Amino acid sequence: MRRGQPGLKSIKDIPSVQDGPPPGGFPSIRYARRVPSSGPTGVTLFAVGAVVMAYGFYKVGQSNHARREEREEIVRARKALVPFLQSEEDARWVEKSREFYGKRGVDGEVNVYKTRWMPPAQPVGAFK
Repeated sequence: MRRGQPGLKSIKDIPSVQDGPPPGGFPSIRYARRVPSSGPTGVTLFAVGAVVMAYGFYKVGQSNHARREEREEIVRARKALVPFLQSEEDARWVEKSREFYGKRGVDGEVNVYKTRWMPPAQPVGAFK
């Protein structure tokens, strides 16, 4: 329709077709921030961490217990060997002292199994 056509005296005579909403309206627009859950919650992470730490402390305690038992076993074995080692050292010292003193002998027999015996002190420093 153009100007000057019959029947048009004003712009208001042009039939207008206006866009409108579809029947039932437009769908609603989601404008709220909705972040999907991307993993476990903080409480779950804390609980798992606590369980892992408790298990670690348990294992450390078990290894400390085993290490302590091994150390006590070694100490008991050494304590059991001390009298035998001391008697061997006593016998060796008696032999060396007899050689040193010209095999003069000692009054009576020397009991090499006496565990409280100690060799004489050697002179040290200014006491030579």
